[in-house]
Parts: sequence; C-alpha cells; structure tokens
Amino acid sequence: MSLPDSDFSIAREITEVSGAVDAAGPPPVPGVVGDFGLRVVDPDGTDPALLEEWFARPHLVDTWDQDWSAQRWRDDSAYRLAGDYSRPIIFSHNGVDVGYLEIYRVARDEIARLYAVDPHDLGLHIATADTRLLGRGVVSEFLRDLAGELFAADPRCPRIAVEPASTNAPMRRALTKRGWRDVGDFQVRPDRRIALHLLDRDSPGG
Repeated sequence: MSLPDSDFSIAREITEVSGAVDAAGPPPVPGVVGDFGLRVVDPDGTDPALLEEWFARPHLVDTWDQDWSAQRWRDDSAYRLAGDYSRPIIFSHNGVDVGYLEIYRVARDEIARLYAVDPHDLGLHIATADTRLLGRGVVSEFLRDLAGELFAADPRCPRIAVEPASTNAPMRRALTKRGWRDVGDFQVRPDRRIALHLLDRDSPGG
C-alpha cells in the first residue's frame, strides 16, 4: 500500500491520546451486515477514482463538501489505514457498490470533546452515493444493524456515535426512530455544526 506524504493529516483527528485509547486499537470492520457488504478502501486500486466520482454528485457535495481529486482520496485512505483512528470503507447493497463509510474511534476524533467518551466508543460517517436508497429507511436500518455488529465485534464498546449536519432533518428523524439519542447541536468548528446522536449498548435492540 502506498503511503501519503509525511505531512498529510486529517483536521478532526486527535493525535495525542492516552494509553487506554492506544490500547483500544483500530475500529473493527464487519464483512457482511444483512444485504450489505463492507470492504476497506484500496488506495492503490480504482476506489479513489470511484470516490472522486461519487463525491462530485450534487447531493454529496451539499452534505459532505469533499469533492476531492482521486489523489487526495488515495492519500486520505492510505493515512487512515496506516493508523488506528478510522477505517475507510466501500459498502455494497446486494453486491453493488453504493456508498462510502467511515468507522472511527471517537476518542481520537474532535467530537470526543463533546461528552464523556470511552476509549472503545465507535463513530460512523456515511455517504450514500446511490440516491435510490435514500428516503426509504434502508440506510438507517443498515446503520442500526451495523451498530449491532460493531457491539459484537468490540465487547468493550459502550456506545456508537453518528453526527450528521445539524440541518440534516431527515437523517436526524431516521436515527431517532431507530433508537439513537439526539444529544443536541454542537458548533465543532466555525464552518461545522453537528447533531450528535448516541446509541448505547444497553438500549433496546442495542
């Protein structure tokens, strides 16, 4: 795997962490979740070009603002795979690639400053490229099923976070419907306001 330039970094990553956070290791990656398959991004293959095309689509430009070049996606994915912060993932539905997912350790992320985080807490970012899956409850059900797989993969993980943009009302409603607690809105950066949602292991269905 080719590595990014030595000065490559991710703005939201916390790099100075405790020994307990180091010991938690990287986030787990389930292979199959119902009708969905998950695989880590291959920085040296065709995935960066696929991500460049996906994130140039208008609905992802609006919600993610990451219409990057394939080279930047290559560097970003290689950086993530070289450390313990997060794992970049392509997810498929019934065998067809449909979106991008990041599973990350919250204690290594900027949102760790928003609540009493546990070293094993996990977080999710999701970008659905195939708009035919949106607005049908398919993605929120996938996230809930994925949370169950992550709780099983890391028995010490007490909760899982999802933090869409505060203006993403459909996603907020869908998460609440699936059992995630809406903790509130937070201005994490001048240009970034999120709605933090947490799913506890002991919540119904968790």
